[in-house]
Amino acid sequence: MSEEQFTNWSMGILLTGLILFMGFIIWDLGKQSNAGRFGTFVLFLALGFGVTGFVFKELLVSFIIGL
Repeated sequence: MSEEQFTNWSMGILLTGLILFMGFIIWDLGKQSNAGRFGTFVLFLALGFGVTGFVFKELLVSFIIGL
């Protein structure tokens, strides 16, 4: 396995774990603050928007490089 392959695998795995952990943090924040269903939804929408933008950027770069 080359260094490039290792980097690609580890970044994919670790970033996925980080995104899942951030989702857990948002859920726990909503639960501890007694935000309710709508408040938790707003937390996921607002705080998860940055994660969605990051994932979209990575997909866009992969698509452009693939052309």
